[in-house]
Amino acid sequence: MKKITILGSTGSIGISTLSIIQKNRNLFKVIALVANTNISIMLRQCELFSPHWVAMRDEKSANILKKELKRKKIKTQVLFGEKDICALASLKEIDQVISAIVGIAGLLPTLSAIKAGKTILLANKESLITCGNLFMKALALSGAKIFPIDSEHNAIFQVLSLEIQKNLGRASLKKNGIKHLILTGSGGPFYKFSASDLSNVTPAQACSHPNWSMGKKISVDSATMMNKGLEYAEARWLFNASKSEIKILIHPESIIHSMVQFCDGALLAQLSVPDIRISISYAMSWPNRIHTDVSCLNFSQTNNLSFFEPDFIQFPCLKLAIDSFSQGQSSMTVLNATNEVAVSAFLHSRISFTQIYEINMEVLMCSSFSEPNCIEDILEIDRKTRILAKNKVLSLNF
Repeated sequence: MKKITILGSTGSIGISTLSIIQKNRNLFKVIALVANTNISIMLRQCELFSPHWVAMRDEKSANILKKELKRKKIKTQVLFGEKDICALASLKEIDQVISAIVGIAGLLPTLSAIKAGKTILLANKESLITCGNLFMKALALSGAKIFPIDSEHNAIFQVLSLEIQKNLGRASLKKNGIKHLILTGSGGPFYKFSASDLSNVTPAQACSHPNWSMGKKISVDSATMMNKGLEYAEARWLFNASKSEIKILIHPESIIHSMVQFCDGALLAQLSVPDIRISISYAMSWPNRIHTDVSCLNFSQTNNLSFFEPDFIQFPCLKLAIDSFSQGQSSMTVLNATNEVAVSAFLHSRISFTQIYEINMEVLMCSSFSEPNCIEDILEIDRKTRILAKNKVLSLNF
């Protein structure tokens, strides 16, 4: 039985992971859960899974949860704060850590799990976007493993050889006969919109993804296609891929989740209905597979599979992310921090949809940080960038 810590248990990835565990209690045991401030969902999760430990982001949330657990006579111990969260990510008895905390807050807990030699199921893109070089070096030193649970990276992972799966971030694609990794993306809700249409879209429209049920931030990133640019960066680190070895295609139906093209002309793809539980369950049970409640793909009801090249003029955030990766780790850290600030401002109706790109570009242009040597450097770049980005938001008239 694999023992699990879930970082971000009350978010969409965490809830999906727990649904898999609930169906496979003979295979998995929840040891620790970590959440932000959602007390009601965490309380319910404690009732269902009886974890030994939980940690909340702040003391106030932890104290409220502690009182509720005591009232219900649940013996789960409650902690709070970054230090305790990192401790739960590196518990000696843990086999797997689901890294699903959104944003920069997931960096230190994920690094703690890596240093402890755990198997990390990675949904926190920021871990590789901002700390790819540092994290891959830490992986090599500790013997930890990272398995991706984003649908696109997991799709590639599923069709790779066992030898590459065991050596993610180190194996040579070329030596294993791989010519290209092809990341697919739905294009979000606006891939048919004109530039003038995009300037008028609302937060509600941006959060209405046609295929996937996701949180607000990632839904907006999908709509700008920044998400695909961040996935590009993640893929470069995960699969030790060069710029020429990765392609991006828009695939509105979200049936083919990514593809691997080999040197002999063969093309392998992972196809399924768009449900993140497939990716999560494969990573949890690797190298085996387990039953899920996900519906099987029915080709007789699939009328069309379409593909086209992304339009960088329509989706400039995608090009910005690709170019930023080539400029170095500090550039990606700046972009990630700025984008989080800009997306938050858009969701609160402080800027327009197209101003997300404007803010990202302008903050990148005025930033000149040295390349980071440690995670503390990353966090300082992130902190200073957020100040710059927030000031840029305040300077705009919307």
